[in-house]
Amino acid sequence: MPRLTPTTGQLQFPTVIHGTVNPAAGEAAKQVGTARAEAATDVSWAEACDAAIETMAARGFPFQAADLIAEGLVDEPEHPNQWGARFGAAARHGIIRDAGAVPSKRATVHKSLCKQWIGVRAARGEVAE
Repeated sequence: MPRLTPTTGQLQFPTVIHGTVNPAAGEAAKQVGTARAEAATDVSWAEACDAAIETMAARGFPFQAADLIAEGLVDEPEHPNQWGARFGAAARHGIIRDAGAVPSKRATVHKSLCKQWIGVRAARGEVAE
């Protein structure tokens, strides 16, 4: 029998409902969403964001999207989903790698978890001078 959790009020089922947890379907939905975000992204913003990611990657410190804005390297995208497409592309091209999840620095998201990234060369100790 499903129940509501006392702290969050979310409905929980005592057993896994087959078909509700499907990693392959989740990955496919992610790819579709990323493609939509990419198609809706202004080319000049994408180029500026890519350059900002490369700049931060070369510094050798973990960073998140909020750092690109704080450093004045790029403006906000038209939609927040456009960040993921750019960071995903940089990761696929070997510029950055996932460096864990940390609280977001953005006040608007109330410190929700977000990915932080580090430059691949920096992670290997090859920091640009």
